[in-house]
Amino acid sequence: MTTPDSARSDFIRDIITGDVKTGKYGGKVYTRFPPEPNGYLHIGHAKSICLNFGIAKDFKGLCNLRFDDTNPTKEEVEYVESIKKDVRWLGFDWEDRLFYASDYFEQMCRYAVQIIKMGKAYVCDLSADEIREYRGTLTEPGKDSPYRNRSVEENLDLFERMRAGEFPDGSRTLRAKIDMKSGNINMRDPVIYRIMHMPHHRTGDKWCIYPMYDFAHCISDSIEGITHSICTLEFEDHRPLYDWFLDELEVDCHPKQIEFARLNLSHTVLSKRKLIKLVEDGNVTGWDDPRMPTIAGLRRRGYTPEAVRNFCERIGVSKRDNLVDISLLEYCIREDLNKRAPRVMVVLHSLRVVIVNYPEEKTEELEAINNPEDATMGTRKIPFSRVLYIEQEDFQEAPPKQFFRLVPGREVRLRYAYFIKCVDVIKDTNTGRIIELHCTYDPETRGGNAPDGRKVKATLHWVSASHAVDAEVRLYDYLFLKADPTDIEEGKDFKSHINPNSLEILKSCRVEPGLKGATQGDCYQFERLGYFCVDKDSSDNKLVFNRTVTLRDTWAKIEKKGKG
Repeated sequence: MTTPDSARSDFIRDIITGDVKTGKYGGKVYTRFPPEPNGYLHIGHAKSICLNFGIAKDFKGLCNLRFDDTNPTKEEVEYVESIKKDVRWLGFDWEDRLFYASDYFEQMCRYAVQIIKMGKAYVCDLSADEIREYRGTLTEPGKDSPYRNRSVEENLDLFERMRAGEFPDGSRTLRAKIDMKSGNINMRDPVIYRIMHMPHHRTGDKWCIYPMYDFAHCISDSIEGITHSICTLEFEDHRPLYDWFLDELEVDCHPKQIEFARLNLSHTVLSKRKLIKLVEDGNVTGWDDPRMPTIAGLRRRGYTPEAVRNFCERIGVSKRDNLVDISLLEYCIREDLNKRAPRVMVVLHSLRVVIVNYPEEKTEELEAINNPEDATMGTRKIPFSRVLYIEQEDFQEAPPKQFFRLVPGREVRLRYAYFIKCVDVIKDTNTGRIIELHCTYDPETRGGNAPDGRKVKATLHWVSASHAVDAEVRLYDYLFLKADPTDIEEGKDFKSHINPNSLEILKSCRVEPGLKGATQGDCYQFERLGYFCVDKDSSDNKLVFNRTVTLRDTWAKIEKKGKG
């Protein structure tokens, strides 16, 4: 008997454990991840990927990757390739089990003919609007189509002619004959096939009729021998239809459909329709914009597959919808990058500092720790010279009481370097803006410690002006100002909550010279500033960094408070 190879437990794994113990499906566990190739995957899909592949692994079973490609008007090869890339990036392997619903179009068509012969399906001439009108409402039953009682022979003839391309789009459909008075609207004679003279990305012009998702999905599951069809909660009302098709067809394999709550993440939207609108309306630069909740966007922003998998495991699986705070996702990436990201010093808003008592031609190399969390990452050499850059915000001429950084006459520590003291402030004569600081350094404090034991209250990061490399840094914030952007006022749409300051581009940042060879995807902690990664827009002549996440850790504070 196959038993779970994991300490993880949730209601889905409990159900599967029960099925295994009773010998259902011969004790086997076979799942699938079935995306529609009509857009890029997002963080909600990552939850489903981790769940389906994770369950297969826990029960020593198998998991397929199958594209439910039944609507050629919205599907593209670009989406297929992006989905495969995302699943692999997350760390999962479907091996030789890559399938498409379109692989089964011929078999689905035979099943449709079988249902017609059983008197359980008919060709209907109602338009889409008329079908909706006849279907009724949640409180009122539907009414029969005037074409519901066509003979089996007439239905077979019309369906064959539909397939042959005799009729225009939308003129006829094939519908299941179930119950127009059912309390479940999905059971009120749902459409099985519709006419679309549209080439398919895999089958070309072979077909002009395409199966509806509810029909194709359960048939595909059955053909592949899936034991547990795991889907999100919106398909719960579709489960009776899933079972009806498979019961009527008396298939050899009838999977068990189990529903779980989809992921809702604060300060973003996870509706594919809304994400498409953001892309098409130019609110973002594309599907992989780092502000997007797509897996491609997260990857470009610097998220790691380990952090995403950890997030999916932490949020768990439930039957109840809830809004997950995005700070938990941020906590997961901070926790991961804290262990793996090298530390570097970068100045975003530079203020020139001249150390007046440091020799003009002198340059020395100081030793800096690459990652205090991992001694195996070793150290690096950073150049120090007479002229440096520090952050503008690290100096104030007239500071408030709790400001402990550099001010006139005060001593501070430069990270890995020396104590310095500000002795003069140079300003633009026209604007009065501070353009340069003159400081002295104490040569006895090399490494950042004073031999006489004196202490300072602040340590500043810096870069050597003559060695610094220019870079562009993109500071990303939440795409939406409101935690739940779908909770909107009357007359407005979700885009009314878009954050106009979700992206700030800094053109003249100064980075350590060791970053000059950084490549796309490399992640770093900019000391005191946050975690950043190299963007795909970087080139040999231009370094571009995206801020992955700040150092502020809201979730850790929430978690600590909850435990207290």
